[in-house]
Amino acid sequence: MLRSLFVIIIFCFSFHTINAQKNITEQLSIFLDCRVCDSEYLRQNLGNVQFVRDQFLGDVHVFFVTQRNGSGGRSYEVEFIGKKEYETINYKLMFSTDRNMTRDEVRQRVLKYLKLGLVRFWIAKGTTEDVIVNVPVPEDEKQKVEDDDPWNYWLFQLGAGGFFNGQEQSRFRDINFNASARRVTEKNKFSFRARFSESRNVFEFEGDEIIGINDRKSIRVSDILSINDHWSYGFFGFIGSSTFNNTDLQWTFRPALEYSFFNYVESAKKQLTISYRNGIRYNDYIERTLFNETEEYLWEHGVQVGGRINQEWGNFNAEVSYNQFLNDTSLYALNFFVGTRIRLFKGFNFNVSGSYSITRNQINLPGGDLSLEELLLQQQQLQSGYNYFVNVGFSYAFGSIYNTIVNPRFDF
Repeated sequence: MLRSLFVIIIFCFSFHTINAQKNITEQLSIFLDCRVCDSEYLRQNLGNVQFVRDQFLGDVHVFFVTQRNGSGGRSYEVEFIGKKEYETINYKLMFSTDRNMTRDEVRQRVLKYLKLGLVRFWIAKGTTEDVIVNVPVPEDEKQKVEDDDPWNYWLFQLGAGGFFNGQEQSRFRDINFNASARRVTEKNKFSFRARFSESRNVFEFEGDEIIGINDRKSIRVSDILSINDHWSYGFFGFIGSSTFNNTDLQWTFRPALEYSFFNYVESAKKQLTISYRNGIRYNDYIERTLFNETEEYLWEHGVQVGGRINQEWGNFNAEVSYNQFLNDTSLYALNFFVGTRIRLFKGFNFNVSGSYSITRNQINLPGGDLSLEELLLQQQQLQSGYNYFVNVGFSYAFGSIYNTIVNPRFDF
């Protein structure tokens, strides 16, 4: 009797598993490759598909490439890459969002274009029973009115913030304000940004208070103009002060020229540029520097080479920059940066990033000895011939290829 009952249970379980697997495999399987998308929302609201955990396991690889646009939102380029029997289907869709859109409006737009891009695959798969396409009714041409942009591409932003914490013998506060304006068109990119921040550390020790204050004020202005598909030039200005950098007043003005080895329209997928800047700097110091200066004018120039690649196998970006003071060529800084995330094989991802800087241009360091309080409270920049950081990691996933189900319980 027990043996018969056991056989029945095994049969039912196997039948349920086979049916579940059959239902899963009958649907179109997609791999969503998007770092900025709300993947939980998409899984909850996109039916007629099964999401898989690796690009080699799906019928479709949906590859998102995004860039910040002039309105403060993002420009999306979505490539639908057919796999297996769908290799002949491969195309792109493009759309944009702006800063005024809420997070919900952004993810709804992403979902809309994701559905639109999958229609051809659903047709090829033969699973169109639940697919509905809505298009607007044609309008009279006389009723179509082109909306003008009342702001003429200008985008303004104001912001403020604060952070406070403390305990019985110490307290900390940090406040900041910022304002910005920008206008981005195909021919011109103008940006203005003002910022103020102040941090205050207070420690009590044996009845005495140790107070450390750092404040920064800055205004940055840039104006970049297009020459053609590969050349651009621009002007960069800065004025500000910083107790950390020992400057009571600093201003710079540097014209620049840039060449792009690829057409700028390809920048979402690949970009390699070289730029050169040359200009003047004025420093008025809070304390006399190691070079015995209280104020000075300096000529400086710099070269920067940088590139990035975004492909379905992963992404790679690197940059090398060299900056030098022309009045004393022994004062320079050389910086290297590299970062990559590569999908090597099914389920395995490798990522590494790091930078290394040689700093021989710390002209702003104050003379004299640094007190223990200034060192611990990081009130002043420290002398250092180099600095670096390295980050290395990998991930490997195995098991079920399907990850459509979302369970948000206790997910605070």
